[in-house]
Amino acid sequence: MATIKLTAEKFKSDIFDYTTEKEWKYKGERPAIIDFYADWCGPCKMVAPIMDELGNEYDGKVDIYKVDTEVEQELSSVFGIRSIPSILFIPLEGIPMMQAGALTKTAFQEVIEKELLQTA
Repeated sequence: MATIKLTAEKFKSDIFDYTTEKEWKYKGERPAIIDFYADWCGPCKMVAPIMDELGNEYDGKVDIYKVDTEVEQELSSVFGIRSIPSILFIPLEGIPMMQAGALTKTAFQEVIEKELLQTA
């Protein structure tokens, strides 16, 4: 499955409603990765095909989303996005982890295997 474009409304309905909840409670059925990006960002363009590959490799195991920070400014501000790409790793249980900067495919796979799927 390819990456899924995420809007603030879809985030609130499928991931976490930050307007009504104080404590983090993930609504998803699988661990997730959210890529905060912009079309003009060079490193973001390097990460995009990796995210698509991971979406196919981990289809049915991990949901992979993309948030255009230029369009979804509210969502970007909720997470305090200051640099892009910023990647949010969301395990089924526990607190999400934010990583700024472009990661290699190997680094993504390591986090997915050790942090997201081990706890799933």
